[in-house]
Amino acid sequence: MKEQAKLWLSNHDYDSAKFRKVAGRYFHNNHLEDFMSTHSGKLEFQTIGASVENKNIYGLQIGSGSKKVLMWSQMHGNESTTTKAVLDFLNSIVVDADNPYNKSLLERTTLYIIPILNPDGAAYYTRVNANAIDLNRDMQDLSQPESRLLMKVYREFQPDFCLNLHDQRTIFSAGETNLPAILSFLTPSSDIDRSITVARKNSMSLIAGMVKDLKDELGESIGRYDDGFNLNCAGDTFQSFETPTILFEAGHYPEDYNRDVTRKFVFKALRSCLDQIMNDTLVDYHQYFKIPENAKCFRDVILRNVNIEGGKKDILIQFKETLVYDRIRFVPVIEDIQEASVLYGHREIDAAGKKLSLMEEGAISENVIVNKIFLNDEIFELNSQ
Repeated sequence: MKEQAKLWLSNHDYDSAKFRKVAGRYFHNNHLEDFMSTHSGKLEFQTIGASVENKNIYGLQIGSGSKKVLMWSQMHGNESTTTKAVLDFLNSIVVDADNPYNKSLLERTTLYIIPILNPDGAAYYTRVNANAIDLNRDMQDLSQPESRLLMKVYREFQPDFCLNLHDQRTIFSAGETNLPAILSFLTPSSDIDRSITVARKNSMSLIAGMVKDLKDELGESIGRYDDGFNLNCAGDTFQSFETPTILFEAGHYPEDYNRDVTRKFVFKALRSCLDQIMNDTLVDYHQYFKIPENAKCFRDVILRNVNIEGGKKDILIQFKETLVYDRIRFVPVIEDIQEASVLYGHREIDAAGKKLSLMEEGAISENVIVNKIFLNDEIFELNSQ
């Protein structure tokens, strides 16, 4: 089983598992329902609740094993990479149903999956729900129907493990380095003292195992988040109940703004995590602390050595993700102008002292959109697409 369980690490195995009808950053209930329709004879999704705007929230329970895992995605509506990876995982279960590894997984574990917890936010491509509430800060007040539903599922399902699936911004690096945090993880704290409880040790061990499995492909480009305690968050709440909980964060792979490459690594991380759970594989939890803590060392574009008012400065540009006609556009906006910035750009352009001008009349200042620029007579397109 050990040999077979590692097949999911191969890119060939992922290529056969990927649900190719889904692509891009914009993912909402219509896309999920297409997936559900495709596999209606194999996967029995249920309508388990409704959003503020009465959109269906779907859940799926598969497997019959004693180890119960609850996972949910798109708690923040504009964070869809992990959702697509979850569909890839489910697709792999269906298309390769006779695989002994898949059979073993479903015999040893029971999975409860909520692919889109925040369907209103998914439709509007917003972090918050239709009442402008961050669901991941609402787990104590439970003021929103989506938050109450997640708590209801948790209490009824009584999971042994929780997987909280998210996307992170492109600014994050794995430590104070020039390596983007392609994936990040966190075992949330369960109290203000950040105590290392049994539940946290178990989730630390699972994260260390995922990092070990992905090391050959991602190297040092895996980070971990600060574990400051906030009981309003889902992870901290469930960890305080002594349920080992892991926060997954899909990050930026170079030039992969649609996060198709990152999606693959989330799939592999999910497989690694579930493999460890079903096989009772334990990695020394102390290895978790060797993962570099995330820093904010990146910007999407940095224009270096630009001639501004007779001096050389660096212009930091960050993309604003904007929903336009069912597609996400990455709009370049000047965030800051600095002298010799120590940050890194996912794309860097050395102006070599040339003067910068914009396509449209206007001052070069913060919050200005810069789709195209002129450096003397040379034109640069800055939009990632």
